[in-house]
Amino acid sequence: MIPQLDPVSVRILGCLIEKETTTPEYYPLSLNALVNACNQKSNRDPVMSLSDVDVETGLEMLREKHFVWQRSVTGARVFKYEHNIKSIIPLSDGELAVLCVVMLRGAQTIGEIRARCDRQFQFATIEDAERTVKNMVARDDGPLLLELPRQPGRKEPRFVHLLCGEEWAAAQAAEAVNEVVDGAAGLTSGVSASERLRSLEEDVAALKEEVTTLRGELETIKLLLA
Repeated sequence: MIPQLDPVSVRILGCLIEKETTTPEYYPLSLNALVNACNQKSNRDPVMSLSDVDVETGLEMLREKHFVWQRSVTGARVFKYEHNIKSIIPLSDGELAVLCVVMLRGAQTIGEIRARCDRQFQFATIEDAERTVKNMVARDDGPLLLELPRQPGRKEPRFVHLLCGEEWAAAQAAEAVNEVVDGAAGLTSGVSASERLRSLEEDVAALKEEVTTLRGELETIKLLLA
């Protein structure tokens, strides 16, 4: 049976998985780097504002469940942390990338999962991504993903992780339905135009921040290769 975690621990673990492949030169992560990764405004849903104490508490839980190791790196003045998830849950590289995406970004369609896994694992086709997702839903040792009921007006179902348990996943499904209902009500209220504009502005700002982050990482890689 897969140990259950709370949302903060999931965020921490997801960040460690992500940074191992996207910024390997900075991995394992110090506490400060991990706090920054958890509180990123881009590529995160929901956006969190965790303190050092919050992250330390989550790390302690993850260490007790053997999901995370604390390492003393030669020449470093602080402890660093790395995940150990593959020793707890047997996962392929593709499955790990899928799990990481839904841990950090919330419920996702298969198309979204495939696109957003790209920096960690590249699925050759949408069918490959779908096969991986469906296998994770039907694992013999316990499902890792849950397929949410299809929302009205959406062609594709979305998938959410089960690391926080079935009750948490059910709450995510209910929240998704409420969002659709609220959105439909807003369209007829005449008040939602400014809200939709604000949402679009926030999306654009998040995309700009993501581009800035990617440029910074690219410059770092260039310096390392120079």
